[in-house]
Amino acid sequence: MKMFKILVISLALCSMQNVAHADAINDAIKARISFYQVAKHYFVPLAAMAKGDIEYNAEQAKLNAKIIETLSQMNTDSMWPEKSSKTDRPGQTRALAKIWSEYDAALVKLKNWKDTSTVLAKTAGNGLDELRKGLSAVNKACTACHDTYRAEKF
Repeated sequence: MKMFKILVISLALCSMQNVAHADAINDAIKARISFYQVAKHYFVPLAAMAKGDIEYNAEQAKLNAKIIETLSQMNTDSMWPEKSSKTDRPGQTRALAKIWSEYDAALVKLKNWKDTSTVLAKTAGNGLDELRKGLSAVNKACTACHDTYRAEKF
C-alpha cells in the first residue's frame, strides 16, 4: 500500500511538472508576442511620420525611438524556449523551428536590430530625413529576421 501511494504521488508530480512546463512555454510565447506588439506600437507612428501620413514631431520621434532602443536591449532569451515554434504550437506562434537550429545566425540578426535601434534613438529627433534613414535601417534589420524565422501566418 505504501509503495502504491508513492507511485501515485510520483505520477501526480510528474503530471504537474509536464503541465507546468507546457504552461511555461505558452507563457513564453504570449510574452514574446506581447513584447513585439509593444515594439510595433512605438514603431508604427514613426513609420507614419516617415511616410508623411502624420506630421513629423521631433520630440515624439525621439521618445518612440528611445523606447524601441530600450526594448531592443532587453534580454528576451526566456521568451524563446525550445519547443515554442509554429511546428510545436500551431496556431499560437509564427516562429519557425529553424531559429533554434540557426541560433547563432539569429543572434547576429538580433544584434543588428539592437545596433540600428541605437542609431535611430540618437537621430530620430534630428529631422525627417534622419528619421527616415534610421527607420529604414531598423526596418531592414527586422525584416531580415522576419523573412528568415517567421511564418506569414499562425
